[in-house]
Amino acid sequence: MTAHGLDTTFLVAHEVSSHALHRRVRLCCDQILARGDRLALAPQVLAEFIHVVTDDRRFAAPLAIEAAVERASNWWHAEEVLPIFPGTESARLFLSWLVQFRLGRKRLLDTLLAATWSEAGVRQILTLNWPHFNVYGCFATEFSG
Repeated sequence: MTAHGLDTTFLVAHEVSSHALHRRVRLCCDQILARGDRLALAPQVLAEFIHVVTDDRRFAAPLAIEAAVERASNWWHAEEVLPIFPGTESARLFLSWLVQFRLGRKRLLDTLLAATWSEAGVRQILTLNWPHFNVYGCFATEFSG
């Protein structure tokens, strides 16, 4: 069994039917789960997901906060989801990678998420922003949007 790190971009495309990659993301997710693999989900992705899908500047019909929280909760409690958390190693790696790769303030959340995946042993990730995670040199993806 492989755990695939779930990024906010992938989760948003999965949940927002008007997203250009909605069908491709859902198909990819279905194929991964059919193999018996799991989805590794960190709490910071849930927070960012709720923030994005309720934003009326991003979507013509954003979700109400209650609906967004319900969807996030459904993901968090899904049998196929492996909850992962940032820990001591994640914090150390996060700070190290910021310096090593000379990343700025716009890369903070992605870097903390990548460090969380790394600490949890996740090497496969699902994202629509592959260049943001490729820089770390320790992840692969089977989705190319």
